[in-house]
Order: sequence, then C-alpha cells, then structure tokens
Amino acid sequence: MTVDALKDKYTLPSLLKRVSLSKSSYYYRKAVLCQEDKYSSIRRKITELFHENVGRYGYRGIHGLLKREGITLSEKVVRRLMLEEGLWVKVKRRRKCSSYQGEISPSVPNVLERDFHADRPNEKWITDITEFALPDNWNKPGCPLVNRMPDQAISSLGKGGRPPYPFGQGMPLPLAGLDQPDGTGGA
Repeated sequence: MTVDALKDKYTLPSLLKRVSLSKSSYYYRKAVLCQEDKYSSIRRKITELFHENVGRYGYRGIHGLLKREGITLSEKVVRRLMLEEGLWVKVKRRRKCSSYQGEISPSVPNVLERDFHADRPNEKWITDITEFALPDNWNKPGCPLVNRMPDQAISSLGKGGRPPYPFGQGMPLPLAGLDQPDGTGGA
C-alpha cells in the first residue's frame, strides 16, 4: 500500500486524511493483504483440471469435475477463480451466414449440362467453388496449395495445350501462360 511506503516520512493520520481513508478501513485492508489465500489449493486444482482437459472446459465443466472429486464450491466462485487465473475457453467463433454476395459476376454458361462423362483425358475440366475454414497461415492470397493446383493442371496439358473452355466460374485463378492463344502469356 502507498500509505505504508510513506508512513516513515509522514504521520499515519495525515496520510489517511490525504487519501480519504478511515483508520478502520486502513487496518482492515492491511489485515486482508496479510491473510493467506483460502482458495490457493483449489486454484491449483482448477488450473490442473483445466490443462488436463486441454482448455475445453469452462467454469461449469470444471465445477462438475470438482464436484465429482468431492470438492463443494459455488459455480460463481469457480468462475471468479478461473477469471483471476486467466483460464478461459478459446472458442473459434463461427462465421455468420450471409446472403450478401458482393459484386455478382455474370452467370457462367452451363456448358456441360450435367454430363460429366469424358471419353478421353482433358476433354472436360470442372471446378468447384467451396468455402471452408482453414488455419490462419493457409488463408492468405499466396497459399501454395491454391496457387499450385491450377499450374499443375495446366502443365499436364503439355506445350501449347489449353483447357477445353474457361474454368473457375469467375474465381481469379493464376493461369500462367493462358492469356494469349499461343501460350506466351503476352510477354
């Protein structure tokens, strides 16, 4: 406490008057600071249970585990102790579903008309635009998986080969060498 640090220099009544603290409140706070934490063993147990369960249990789950072990404690106390110890469940929030599609590109013609059978390789190319959550380091424009797949598919065509028709459904794909009919890429 600040008052204790300055007690050698100034009198206690003058310090208490300066910080607007009554004498009884000062001694009460001083006694509380000197007391041992009555929840110290339970804090250790809560932390242990939390880490045993890989941080998946919140205060209700931890309360249930403590109750199963015969430790009777209020849920509110468990919640407060977990908050003081910095133990909270890290939940990945789901993205809200939204019908907003941004700028809508013109509809791509249905060339295949649901006939996916091909008599020879590279006769029909189809893509699927599906969005799913990936780890943060995958969710970048320079994602090697996303960038490598179209390049590998085009390289399988051979020199001067082209896909049978445009693919990607408006999705920007790095189609190296397909900007010009001769396969030069315009360079």
